[in-house]
Amino acid sequence: MDCNVVHGSLLETAHALVSSMTLPGDTAVDATVGNGHDTLFLGQCVGSKGEIIGFDVQQQALDNAKHRLRDSDVSINLHCAGHEEMDTYVQQEVAAVMFNLGYLPGSDKSTITQTETTLLAVGKALALLKNGGVLSVMCYPGHAGGDVESRAVTDFFENLDGARMFRRLGAGEKSPFLLVVQKNGQPQEEAGRGLGL
Repeated sequence: MDCNVVHGSLLETAHALVSSMTLPGDTAVDATVGNGHDTLFLGQCVGSKGEIIGFDVQQQALDNAKHRLRDSDVSINLHCAGHEEMDTYVQQEVAAVMFNLGYLPGSDKSTITQTETTLLAVGKALALLKNGGVLSVMCYPGHAGGDVESRAVTDFFENLDGARMFRRLGAGEKSPFLLVVQKNGQPQEEAGRGLGL
């Protein structure tokens, strides 16, 4: 798997890659809603004719996201459910799925994403992507349990053609990193930009 060093924000890198592959009217999934930052970003990508479907096991996260999204005109469906259940709620192909692993910032740090359910969810996300769709996973190996989860997700991505890893310049072993893959490695014809930065 290619490893790329970035000088700026990993979040901005994820957003740049996802926005290059997401068009107005698309459907996208926020697999870990958290405080709604990625949900809002995806909404801006797909526009008023698009749809965002989001998942989080904590109602507090969904409430925070709803507050953040209160002025959005995008169709947003948030579910208090684990991301491993996404195929129960998502019946159509999607252009993008974003994961931001770990715990909800500002809340109980003992409630974290779990290796087993994350791997299930990542596999289901890949199956839901349309040809040329993009999957991004932000990994956090620095907290208890995060190291095991991050390693397992990295191993999963190692077996995917075209998968790429992004690390910040000077990042240590426990620093966050980003994993991205485009389904089938083919860009959407309309977007035409692929995963180039």
